[in-house]
Amino acid sequence: MTGAGSVNTGSAAGPRAAGEPYPRLRPQSLMLTYLGNYVLGRDIAVFSGSFITTFARLGVGEHAVRSTLSRMVGRGLLMRHRSGRRMHFGLTPRSEEILRDGEDRVWRHGVLNDDWDGTWTVLAFSMPESWQRVRHDLRARLTWAGFGSLGNGTWIAPSRVDVRPIVAGLGLNGHLKVFAGAAEQPTDVAGMLREAFDLDGLADGYRAFLGRWDRPDPLPGAPDDLARHLWLTTEWLQLVRADPRLPVQHLPADWPAIRAQRVVRELRDRYAPPARRLADEAIEFIRLR
Repeated sequence: MTGAGSVNTGSAAGPRAAGEPYPRLRPQSLMLTYLGNYVLGRDIAVFSGSFITTFARLGVGEHAVRSTLSRMVGRGLLMRHRSGRRMHFGLTPRSEEILRDGEDRVWRHGVLNDDWDGTWTVLAFSMPESWQRVRHDLRARLTWAGFGSLGNGTWIAPSRVDVRPIVAGLGLNGHLKVFAGAAEQPTDVAGMLREAFDLDGLADGYRAFLGRWDRPDPLPGAPDDLARHLWLTTEWLQLVRADPRLPVQHLPADWPAIRAQRVVRELRDRYAPPARRLADEAIEFIRLR
């Protein structure tokens, strides 16, 4: 873990206190959380100095912030807007879509699939070995959409999923087969879940989250509630993105996501109002319309 002046865009950021656990989060992940909470829906472009001031709270130095902003421009996630001698950064349609999807996953849907109707989506694909890039892109998209691999090009998701937007643009017509329905006997559903999804890894992630946040005074070394709010929601979003929302009835009774979801919502209610005030005090922007 490096200090405030020496973190680069590939490094994790977090508070440093003796014996204190902290989230290791990439500056771009933190940036997306900041944009989703304090820029999305406002039709503004934020002064680069405001990012630098705010991210100093998180142990992210000026060079790392500027590098992250530049990379996000290059990836179509931010757009530059010059006002006099100052550079501002605003959202793009692509980043707005990503941020709204993250908001839906975190706060509207949650991680607990407690109303599952028993439907599975099964996708099988076959493509030439030379299509390695397409294969990689498809696997990444399927994982993001909540699918798990059973091997040999067969993937499952515990819900009815419209795969058309997932595979759009990959040129896979004729290379995919998709089915939806219930699992029939003698399928071992619990065993199938363990085969397709890393349940141990998911549970470890939630337990680490609880170890950090399920306490009366989380992250006492943090400078303020804006920093806590950004760390909390960024870490939670990463857990949610890795979680395929598996049916609760097929998970262990002590599944840690149940407690973790309760904790994150309680802490969000605690941190959000003071974090908003601090963010508003630190932000300088121009209106785009």
